Amino acid sequence: MILTRCFGAFVIVLLLVSCAAQPTIAPARMTLADALGQPSSVGFERATAARQFGFPADHGAHPTFAAEWWYYTGNVETAEGRRFGFQLTFFRFGLTPQPVQRSSNWAASNIYMAHFAVSDIGAGTFYAFERFSRGAAGLAGAEGQPFRVWLDDWSAEGQGPTGLPMRLRAAQGDIALDLVLQAGKPIVLQGDHGLSQKSAEPGNASYYYSLTRMPTAGTLRTPSGSFTVHGLAWMDREWSTSALDKQQLGWDWFALQLNNGSDLMYYRLRLRDGSDDPYSKGILVAPDGTTTLIRREDMQIDITNSWKSPNGTVYPAGWRIRVPNAAIDLTITPFMPNQELPLTIRYWEGAVQITGTVAGQQVLGSGYVELTGYADNSIDDRLGR
Repeated sequence: MILTRCFGAFVIVLLLVSCAAQPTIAPARMTLADALGQPSSVGFERATAARQFGFPADHGAHPTFAAEWWYYTGNVETAEGRRFGFQLTFFRFGLTPQPVQRSSNWAASNIYMAHFAVSDIGAGTFYAFERFSRGAAGLAGAEGQPFRVWLDDWSAEGQGPTGLPMRLRAAQGDIALDLVLQAGKPIVLQGDHGLSQKSAEPGNASYYYSLTRMPTAGTLRTPSGSFTVHGLAWMDREWSTSALDKQQLGWDWFALQLNNGSDLMYYRLRLRDGSDDPYSKGILVAPDGTTTLIRREDMQIDITNSWKSPNGTVYPAGWRIRVPNAAIDLTITPFMPNQELPLTIRYWEGAVQITGTVAGQQVLGSGYVELTGYADNSIDDRLGR
C-alpha cells in the first residue's frame, strides 16, 4: 500500500488554507500550483538501504521521514453469515523533520489524516469518512511504546509488549467499529528485507512491512443495528519521503487471503503509457509464514470487468490473476461495485471475493483491492501534471 509525497503535500495545502480544525475541502480541480506549490522534502530522510526493524517501536511514528501510514482492511461476518468489509487508515505528513520550537501547545510538525470506511455487503451500502488534524495538543499522533496511533477518537492501539494484539476503534454517526486483531502470522518484511523500491531513482522507496492474516473479532455498527463479527484483517505499514516517479500514474494493490492458509500481496504500478512498471512486485506468504517474492515477470493480471462510478470514473471491477511458477490461478470479484471513497483524493478500495486453484486444488478467499490514479481528481490532476 503506497502513497506519495505529492499526496502529503496536497493534504498540507488543505490544512494551510483553512483555520478550522476540520478544514474546508478545496475545489476538485485545485492544484498545488494554485496554492503554495509543492513543499520541499529537504531535510527528510529517504529510504535507501535495508535496516533493522524493532517492535513495537516501529509501529510508532518516524518523523524524520516525510510521510507514513497505518493501513487496516478486513472482511468480517456475523455468526449468521452477514458480511462486512472495513478500512481504517491513518496518515502522517511531515511539515518539518525537526520538532517545532515554539511554546504554543498548538505548534505542529506533522499533519494527520484518517479514512474510515465500511462495506455493508448484505445491504449493498458503502460508507466512507475522512478527518484531518494537526499532530499537536493531543488531537492526533503516533507512539511506538506502547503502540498507539490516533486522530480524535479514531484509534489503533497495541495491547501487548510487541504491540499485539491491536484494537481498532472508530465511529462516525451511525457507523462504528470496535475490533481486536490478533497477530496471526509473523510480520512480513516486504521487498528487500523491508526496503520496497518503487522506481529506479535511489531513495524512491519505502520501508514496508505487513501483518497479512490477523484473526479479528468485535462489534460493527451500521444503521441496521449492531453486529458481533469475526473474520480476518490485514495491516500494511509504510514510511518514506519519496516513492513514485513522474511516469507512474497510479497503482492497483491486491491483498488476498485464501482458505488454504496462504496470503498474496501484489501492487501493480501503472505507467502513463499503459504498461506495468518493472518495479511492480508482491509476495506470497505460505501457511507457515515463509515468503516468496513475486516479480512483475512472475505475475499475469487480466481485467475481466469494469464499473463506472457516479462521478464518471471507470475502474476495473474484476480480475484474473495467475502466478504460473506457483501454480496460482485466481478470479477476483468485488463483493459490490460501489466501494469508491469520494474523499479529498478520490480512489476505489473495497472488499473482494476469490475463487480459483492453487497447485490444482480448489480455493476460496476474500481480500481487499485498492485502485488509485483512475479518478478525475487523481493525484496528478491535483498537481497539474
